[in-house]
Amino acid sequence: MLLNSIQQMAQRIVASSWFSGAIIAFIVLNGILVGLDTSAYIHAHFSTYINFAYDVILWIFIVEALTKMMANYPRVHHYFQDGWNCFDFAIIVFCLIPATGELAMIARIARLLRVVRIVSVLPQLRTLVTALIHSLPGMINVVLLMTVIFYVYGVAGYHLFHQVDPTHWKSLGDALLTLFRIVTLEDWTDIMYTALESYWWAWIYFLSFVVIATFVIVNLFIGIVVTNVQDAKEAQLSALREELDTAEVIRELKQTREALKRVQDHLEKKSSNQEFKAHPLP
Repeated sequence: MLLNSIQQMAQRIVASSWFSGAIIAFIVLNGILVGLDTSAYIHAHFSTYINFAYDVILWIFIVEALTKMMANYPRVHHYFQDGWNCFDFAIIVFCLIPATGELAMIARIARLLRVVRIVSVLPQLRTLVTALIHSLPGMINVVLLMTVIFYVYGVAGYHLFHQVDPTHWKSLGDALLTLFRIVTLEDWTDIMYTALESYWWAWIYFLSFVVIATFVIVNLFIGIVVTNVQDAKEAQLSALREELDTAEVIRELKQTREALKRVQDHLEKKSSNQEFKAHPLP
């Protein structure tokens, strides 16, 4: 009975809005402390207090994980069936590395990783990250297409411009780096104007690559991500509707049980009255 009471209390705590709000606040506080710790003056004068705050926040995260595990009691393994819980637990374990000696740098990185936990706490960010992960298979085809385009334009650019502009086109590797610079639209016109000094038709090469690589390919990436974000939101809404349907069924079952209990009490009371009338007291 005690464990059941603790489990119910843990479930109420985990489901409460103040619990997630408090965890978000501590994650933000941890991020602020990580930024402040980069200041030489603050690190020299307040490092003791900052390290103490790090330890307190770590213990709060440990209590959070234990509370969520207790909410799943006696099926504690259900906690680890959620990928986001595994992500949070891995960060907590990583943060237990002592911040001394050769492991000091790893410990600092672990403290920084706590900031990433904001992704697992906010549902909107979880939906976005899930959509990005689901977009990876579709992106592979786009990456293959971009690789072919880069290779074709890289080889063509080497043969066309390596003599007039050896700085950018002297080898296939340099040509590919130049194309990457062009696709980012970083001063790509300077490279084009250098080629135009020798070949008036060079603009065809550059403009066609910009249109194909920058606009078409990037829009394909965006389209894949947007589609998967929409699918992730629909899946989330579907899961929410299933939870609501389950809650409605449970509520109706409770009402039915209460109604049956009232009918049973009424029948027992009526049966008792009939027995009393059939066998009155002398």
